[in-house]
Amino acid sequence: MSKELVFGHQNPDTDAIVAAKAFSYFENKVGADTEAVALGEPNEETQFVLDYFDEPALRVITKASDEVDSVMLVDHNEPQQSVSDIADVTVSHVVDHHRISGFDTAQPLFYRAEPLGCCSTVIYKLFQENDIEIPAKLAGLMLSAIISDTLLLKSPTTTETDVAVVKDLAKIADIDYETYGLAMLKAGTNLDSKTEKELIDADAKSFEMAGKTVRVAQINTVDLDDVFKRQAALEAAAKDENASDGYDLFLILATNILDSNSELLVVGNPTEPVEQAFGKTIANNRLSLPGVVSRKKQVVPQLTDAFNA
Repeated sequence: MSKELVFGHQNPDTDAIVAAKAFSYFENKVGADTEAVALGEPNEETQFVLDYFDEPALRVITKASDEVDSVMLVDHNEPQQSVSDIADVTVSHVVDHHRISGFDTAQPLFYRAEPLGCCSTVIYKLFQENDIEIPAKLAGLMLSAIISDTLLLKSPTTTETDVAVVKDLAKIADIDYETYGLAMLKAGTNLDSKTEKELIDADAKSFEMAGKTVRVAQINTVDLDDVFKRQAALEAAAKDENASDGYDLFLILATNILDSNSELLVVGNPTEPVEQAFGKTIANNRLSLPGVVSRKKQVVPQLTDAFNA
């Protein structure tokens, strides 16, 4: 049996890092030979989590085919979000909680996707179904991933399953998840230390929509003014990436994690589908989106429908 690499998406968030660790641990327990790796360095929130639980960061790769023949994907399936040479390796497993788009394989595979708030919630269910114990440290990491993806269970992506899993993992890890969770989320909102490029790259994903490449970045903050006082510089950084990476449209979703409101910065074209998606007119390249916190559930589906209209 050959070794396989397990990894989440590019520009990894906490769930992409933790899900890779958790699924690799699970697969090794059931007899596989895997190594969890990452497609980028941990962000500040994820580094807070790793430091809190005294857990090492994952090895970062840019290619997989020079090491292995097959890989396992977590927290993503769309090829443009994956490793650069994904077409040159066999995907044997996918565990995800997102839409399926642009994904196909030549061989049968294990595929587990559920409409839950976090990929780590899906992986928790695999542990339970196979009667495999989750160690306390891993429970803390998985708890952190769910808190991150669901904004402490406040996001509309949150399900009853996510809530129940968080409570169980908190018992295993022996942690007050509400106090810890707020500290963790705030750790990811230190914007002053980052350049505009770092801000728009830290949590960004590309989506193909009706022949257009749409880049959607999300910046979490405790004060939207901290983001938009840098609007001109953020627009310039987005324009640079549109030109260098071939994006047609770059959307920056700034989200206040305390009051669950967002504002969207729109850079590029076409802009008409953006206005149609949210039923609003763009002013000063911005749209106010009260109550919007989830890219996966409240932004991408609406944009996809508008582009395909």
